[in-house]
Order: sequence, then C-alpha cells, then structure tokens
Amino acid sequence: MKTFYLQRIEDESGVSGTGKVAEGVVFWDGTCAMKWRTDISSVAFYKSVEDLEYIHGHQGKTKVVYETK
Repeated sequence: MKTFYLQRIEDESGVSGTGKVAEGVVFWDGTCAMKWRTDISSVAFYKSVEDLEYIHGHQGKTKVVYETK
C-alpha cells in the first residue's frame, strides 16, 4: 500500500481550504480510498488515483502527494 495526501493550492469552492485537505491510501490493485480532513468529513473509494485526481484536482490546483517512509 502507498499513502498519500491531497495538497490544495487554491480552494475554488471555499469548503475544504488549502494545504493538506485529505489523506488516502492506494491498495495493491490500484483502487484507492480517501478521507477529507475537514470538520464535516467523508470517506470515498475510487477506481484509481487518476480518477480521484480528475475529480478533485481542479486543473492542477490540488496535487496528490505520495508520502515516503
């Protein structure tokens, strides 16, 4: 498994803020799970990190950053 976080540079919606806004994990088959680090939070599953980034990346204003051990 690989862990990651979403680093938001600009918050278009005004909901999640900027900085580290979510945390996630990529499983062995490429499926990933992500949890928002907001006061009202949710957990979601995606077929791939690419799908997650397509939905939440806001044309490069939010980046997936992989954590290293």
